[in-house]
Amino acid sequence: MLHMHPSPPIFHFGHILGSLVKMNHYPTAISLSKQLEFKGITPDLVTLSILINCFCHLGHINFSFSVFAKILKMGYKPDAITLTTLIRGLCLCGQLRKALHFHDDLKAQGFQLDHVSYGTLINGLCKSGETKAGIELLKRIEGHSIKPNVVMYNTIIDGLCKNKLVADACNLYSEMLVKKISPNVVTFSSLMYGFCVMDHFKEAIALLNDMKLKNINPNIYTFNILVDALCKEGKIKEAKIVIASMVKSDVELDVITYNTLMDGYCLVNEVKKAKHVFNSMSQIGVVAPNVYSYTIMIDGLCKKKMIDEAINLFKDMQRKNMIPGVVTYNSLIDGLGKSGRIADVWNLVDEMHDRGQPANIITYNSLLDALCKNGYLDRAIALFMKMNSRRIQPDKYTYTILINGLCKGGRLEKAQEVFRYLLIKGHHLNVWTYNVMINGLCKVGLFDEALALQSKMEEKGCIPDAITFEIIISALFEKDENDKAEKLLREMIARGLL
Repeated sequence: MLHMHPSPPIFHFGHILGSLVKMNHYPTAISLSKQLEFKGITPDLVTLSILINCFCHLGHINFSFSVFAKILKMGYKPDAITLTTLIRGLCLCGQLRKALHFHDDLKAQGFQLDHVSYGTLINGLCKSGETKAGIELLKRIEGHSIKPNVVMYNTIIDGLCKNKLVADACNLYSEMLVKKISPNVVTFSSLMYGFCVMDHFKEAIALLNDMKLKNINPNIYTFNILVDALCKEGKIKEAKIVIASMVKSDVELDVITYNTLMDGYCLVNEVKKAKHVFNSMSQIGVVAPNVYSYTIMIDGLCKKKMIDEAINLFKDMQRKNMIPGVVTYNSLIDGLGKSGRIADVWNLVDEMHDRGQPANIITYNSLLDALCKNGYLDRAIALFMKMNSRRIQPDKYTYTILINGLCKGGRLEKAQEVFRYLLIKGHHLNVWTYNVMINGLCKVGLFDEALALQSKMEEKGCIPDAITFEIIISALFEKDENDKAEKLLREMIARGLL
């Protein structure tokens, strides 16, 4: 087409460029646009708008505005689609203030924006946590010829619910009804999520009834939100009632529904029931288990010390050409480590490395814990040193595991050295770390140091729990320091910890 004489009309080139953009071939579209101009073919508003879209998707917002300036210079009047593309580009680049200023400039110059333009701007604000600014913009729209629609309200309601501002979301929902803007399944799904996050399950279930009254059918996403929340709270019976309601409503269960139920069973230690759900997926054949399904089961089996079954599932994944993720490996590594199968742990770490799955802090913590608990203290210290060389930043769990291992391995001074290092570096230690150190001191009869550390933890704003007192009291009774033990026991009662 570029070599034809005369050149075909510009809209033919626009069709090709538009097709390339739909296939996400943005650099190719930009390259061909340049060839158009090189051949002396004058671009029209459509081809220039396509170019703006390409630059926006690639994050080159300055180039987008250069093209916009060219549009104005050539005397074209950009339409709402072009302007919306620029607004979306600014939002995608996180330049929300510029997007708002650009909106104001456009209005001042008499350019016309549409529902999509405002919906895009509100969406950008809400996704960046600027929900209040989104509400303010919604109010400003009402003063213009454009009326707010369900998409705009849905975007803000979703943002409010994700920020746990459910009461505000409900007020906005009521405002929609007053203004006779009909809510849809997206509105209800967002509210469902909000109620579930706040553990307001009665209100969430009531929403399902409200949807029926309004002749709005809940979709799989709506139901999955409720099932997931109930399972996370251990309310498996209630979750199964919701699933039965899904089946009754002819909503087909998807892999997320099955995974959620399996995860719920594992959380309440009913791994056999989770296994039944997993097997039923494979037998029914309608929904195939995915990597996450296997990961849930492997993790659940490992926590119940059913390691061989977990390994069989892991091998089954590999037979089916499923690539285990870091979480899958970490679950199995932790299970093997807790079962004392150190050789298998190292084989799995090597396999992770060979498959290009880099070990993360959770992997190292599991390895460290396994080595410490199985008496490989020198190897644990070497591994800890290796973390720094591999730029893996130890966290509070890493240090606590190491301190615990050193204390139990008879290296109290080294444990104290690590503990002091944490305090000097200003780490905010939790009660678990203090308890581990106090336990180490008590085991060798250093009660005064243990009591001093208990006082120090309170000075640092870490409140001792029942376990803190129980560690010291038990050790004191064992050493016949009954008076000190009874004094601490009275203090424990006074604090309401007994």
